[in-house]
Amino acid sequence: MLGTFSYCNPTKLYFGEGAVRSLAGELAKYGKNVVLVYGGGSIKRNGIYDEVVGILRECGKNVAEIAGVMPNPTLDKLYEGMKIAREHNADLLLAVGGGSVCDYTKALSVSVYCEEDPWEKYYLRFEEPTCRTLPVGCVLTMVGTGSEMNAGAVITNTHTKLKIGHVFEDESIMPRFSVLDPKYTLTLPHYQMVAGIYDIFSHICEQYFSGEDDNTSDYLSEGLMRSLLVSSRIANKDMQNYEARSNIMWTATWALNTLVACGKSTDWEVHMLGQAVGAHTDATHGMTLAAVSLPYYRHILPYGLKKFVRFAQNVWGVDRAGKTDEAVAEEGLQAMEAWMKELGLVLHISELGVTEDMIEAVADSTLVMEGGYKVLTREEIVSILKESL
Repeated sequence: MLGTFSYCNPTKLYFGEGAVRSLAGELAKYGKNVVLVYGGGSIKRNGIYDEVVGILRECGKNVAEIAGVMPNPTLDKLYEGMKIAREHNADLLLAVGGGSVCDYTKALSVSVYCEEDPWEKYYLRFEEPTCRTLPVGCVLTMVGTGSEMNAGAVITNTHTKLKIGHVFEDESIMPRFSVLDPKYTLTLPHYQMVAGIYDIFSHICEQYFSGEDDNTSDYLSEGLMRSLLVSSRIANKDMQNYEARSNIMWTATWALNTLVACGKSTDWEVHMLGQAVGAHTDATHGMTLAAVSLPYYRHILPYGLKKFVRFAQNVWGVDRAGKTDEAVAEEGLQAMEAWMKELGLVLHISELGVTEDMIEAVADSTLVMEGGYKVLTREEIVSILKESL
């Protein structure tokens, strides 16, 4: 490994069936006032809300609620939550939901007592908090983002059509604890399950497709990807398979808790393209990534050919005998495409609501990253988006 890095991850995880029973012990570490943050109400229908609220009451907590956090949390919703948390004098923010709820809650953590506009400070200037921040805990109900064990928070400004993520440098922004019970994910619709699966895969790829050195992180990434392929195929046929869903949940956490980024420059351009699509369509995050990935990877393949050959061999089992590097690399992407079709992923941004006359505006909303094999020009971004239609 040629890169230099520091690594710290303070999040304590409770994993497995019945893991929510550990919540009471964690709640005892914080003050009386808890803000419960959740999404559109599915946790009330499946009983998770009653279970968590029951524990909060048994622990004597004074609870305020922020309900209705949307799949792409908005800046307006952040402003609303800031007011509720401040008026409640919150001691702990408890997110119960998927990655969007966890992301939103971390954004709330650094914003409640921020003396400036949080959008300007955190999402345009990418500064670190200089104010008091609030501790966050998570009870995960949907997998994909890895938000339960990292310091990332994505917010969408619907007024400017920008969807931006900030990964905070201060590890205290990471959740102090996260509860991961795979049974909580079994009620998800198939569309949401496979979107989450691709989000996991994309997170690994974003870190994998960077650098030229022999890096231990790449071996870890390949193992995670192979595990995900096996479990995703099982879950795609049997959504109630606990073992497959638990493996997917665990892979999601390790895909984006910064471990496999160690020693890597990392890419993240697929996410910038996908987030721009999401900002203009409000489409499901994992599906926006799936729709832009293949055109992007085929575009940068010549610049990172060696890694794409390795990807084809070590992840997809492509036999390179008698083939050129270019043929092996393309065969790997063909295998990836076949798997994506098998799962039922969206492969075209037109299916998500993007029309040809929107391409220029989506390109304007796409941030350019510099850690991958090719720094894109605006013309290249437009070309990739057109290929994705």
